[in-house]
Amino acid sequence: MSVARNVGIVLVLAAAIAFIPGGGTTADVVGAVLSTLILVSLVFFVGRLYRDHRLDLDILGDRWRGLLYGAVAVIVLAMAARPRLREQGDTGTIVWIVLLASAVYAIYLVWRHHREYG
Repeated sequence: MSVARNVGIVLVLAAAIAFIPGGGTTADVVGAVLSTLILVSLVFFVGRLYRDHRLDLDILGDRWRGLLYGAVAVIVLAMAARPRLREQGDTGTIVWIVLLASAVYAIYLVWRHHREYG
């Protein structure tokens, strides 16, 4: 019963967006608000994670901490550049995947170093 109700709600919302004048603009605004809320939640989560593990980060040493921060920066920049890279076709998509894969590998190396020597 609740599944049918939920499907009905989604269909009513979709019909409102499709047929009410300005519905598409309203959907864009709601989407922007939701993405902003997700981004704010992610920033708070990362801030909390940083505060909880500050000593672990200090123990890493400058080289490994720099590698970790650089990898996080590459992930952020790759995500920001994703639309432009995807416009470049297959080459841009491959560059985006290589950037993310290398950043994840760098984070893995830092994690492995921390587990062995931390």
